[in-house]
Amino acid sequence: MIKQFLLFISITISVLCSSCITNKDVVYLQDKGTISNDSLLVKELSKPYRVQVNDILSINVKALDEELVSIFNPVQTANTSATGGGAQLYFNGFTVDLHGNIKFPILGEINVLGYTTDEIEEKVESELLKQYFKETAELFVTVKLAGLRYTVTGEVNGTGVLTLFQDRVNIIEALANAGDIRSTGDRMDVLIIRQYPDGQKIHHIDLTDIAALNSPYYYIQPNDIILVKPLKRKALGAGQTAVQNLTIIASLFSVIVSTYFLTRNL
Repeated sequence: MIKQFLLFISITISVLCSSCITNKDVVYLQDKGTISNDSLLVKELSKPYRVQVNDILSINVKALDEELVSIFNPVQTANTSATGGGAQLYFNGFTVDLHGNIKFPILGEINVLGYTTDEIEEKVESELLKQYFKETAELFVTVKLAGLRYTVTGEVNGTGVLTLFQDRVNIIEALANAGDIRSTGDRMDVLIIRQYPDGQKIHHIDLTDIAALNSPYYYIQPNDIILVKPLKRKALGAGQTAVQNLTIIASLFSVIVSTYFLTRNL
């Protein structure tokens, strides 16, 4: 009986001690030897984003005569603040409908599905010159996404749907904006659920490995869902540090010893 008791205690201590969260679990972009030192320079793998259904575009048209283009600019994006701009652009921006079209003043419906913002600029400017303006108007068209909107959920300090008013956002910036991953979150296998014309796909990225810098999923895209899973040790109910584990071990030891002597005296 005593041997079985000691064996049980040994196994319990081993399991709990091995469940401590270590530096390798929480430190980002470690050199794990997966890439050579010559490859540490970040390669540009992110491709230009192509517009999808439900995206909101901010389109601004300028010309020598500002009065002529006022009809095309319901929102003065240059004066839009980062705090209130999202709501204003939701109501006054150009939303891509289910058919991939936007409704633009004078021009009517323009198909933008699958186009980059640079390609949409050229398309809008070409149509305006063809239907409404002359070359002497000296048009200048700018097209931007109305913020980069994404969702973060799981083992992070601030889950929710978030928007950053930047053209490019990497996944570490996106997670930092959500309060960062908790110590109990699995940084080695972060899931990115990305929208494609033919549906959604799930991608994996290890944020503890410096090789993540060269991943095609290091830069997020609009409508991405970032899912952070809990570490397996959290499911076991183990402590996050050695001190917490020792506290659990002491409690278990006290309960087991008390139970042993009570049953022995019966």
